Amino acid sequence: MSDDESYELLGFDNVVMPVGRLADAVAFYERAGFTVGFRFDEGGIALLKVGGETPGILLRTEEGLGHRPAVWASPRVWLEVPDARAAAERLKEAGIAVLDEPFSVATGWTVEVADPWGNILGLTDYSKRPELARRA
Repeated sequence: MSDDESYELLGFDNVVMPVGRLADAVAFYERAGFTVGFRFDEGGIALLKVGGETPGILLRTEEGLGHRPAVWASPRVWLEVPDARAAAERLKEAGIAVLDEPFSVATGWTVEVADPWGNILGLTDYSKRPELARRA
């Protein structure tokens, strides 16, 4: 491709998260409040729905991947929720440890969790900038 050529990014397809055992990963994310869109055990994948969008979080089994702690410098995927502080309480009630208490960001509040394989997901709201929030 030359410097004069480009391509158009149309949007997200899926965000792929490596996991050890698919059954354990699905159980963790269901406990955290996610809905499974589809599951294909033979292929080692499951798709977690994110709102009404077609793309989602694609869990993909990686052979030999064991439990590992989250690393601060890891990439993060943040998903919009109506109320991040309420989401943090629901996560705790479900036995999901949050990495830290909800923290203030420019648009609202965010809480982050790590799955057993160190993947970090954030739940963030737009309580400070409701004009930027998705409409239900």
